[in-house]
Amino acid sequence: MAKVELKQPIIEEIKGYAQNAKAVVLVDYRGLTVAEDTELRRKLRESGVVYKVYKNTYLNFAFKGTEFEELSKDLQGPTAVAFGIDDATAPARIINDMIKKMPKLEFKSGVVEGTYYDSKRIQVIATIPSREVLISRLLGSIQAPIANLARVLKQIAEKAA
Repeated sequence: MAKVELKQPIIEEIKGYAQNAKAVVLVDYRGLTVAEDTELRRKLRESGVVYKVYKNTYLNFAFKGTEFEELSKDLQGPTAVAFGIDDATAPARIINDMIKKMPKLEFKSGVVEGTYYDSKRIQVIATIPSREVLISRLLGSIQAPIANLARVLKQIAEKAA
């Protein structure tokens, strides 16, 4: 069996993850202990994020011709990739939380909903709450004035009675 035939299924697997991903984040995981890596993988898995380590050449081939092609310039040294399938900010947000506990873990770059971000800008993306949190905040801010108006009207009605 030729080497190309062995590599092709791995490249297809990466392409499959990339097709379904809203975001892809690259990290340098050098220096993590097994326990730290296990904790990181568990947290990402719980949030629906696919976290894998592939050879850089496989990632390069898989990203070619996709919205994630710009990540190829950051494929040097050990690289792990996190695919955000459901939530676009989840990979960056969770990894950023883990970086606080594991300083050896570092962002390389990422693509979130088609836009490339370098290591500094992906940290900014990591501070954005999830879609559900943003929607609940919006609804809360819309609901607050209505609730206040209802309380005032009730007090006026009680005084009049």
